[in-house]
Amino acid sequence: MKKSILYPILAICLVSFGIKAQAPQKFSYQAVIRNGSNALIANATVGVKISLLQSSPAGAVVYAERHTPTTNANGLATFEIGAGSRISGTMAGIDWGNGSYYIKTEVDPTGGTSYSVTGTSQLLSVPFALYAAS
Repeated sequence: MKKSILYPILAICLVSFGIKAQAPQKFSYQAVIRNGSNALIANATVGVKISLLQSSPAGAVVYAERHTPTTNANGLATFEIGAGSRISGTMAGIDWGNGSYYIKTEVDPTGGTSYSVTGTSQLLSVPFALYAAS
């Protein structure tokens, strides 16, 4: 009787040692897309290049990728960073604890790769990360 209970418990313990929680190597991103004249680009496929920069807005590129999202009626493009066509680096290779990071967004309003509209901003903590740190 004791063996019939002990073996399943032992098996569960052994299997659980090999299981690790894994975070997806991507995060959601939204941007309102405008052309060089500051007019919204609505209901159109646009080319977007995302670069993650380390330490400063002009820092080294640790990851870069391309997307071709379609904007909605308000010019909003939504996609996941980490799920695009990778240009350089890997999301898993980023040491998020090593200083600050910035996101550089470059846009081609015609949907190609001739990026003309750019913006850079610092990546900041989300409430879940702040909670996890405590």
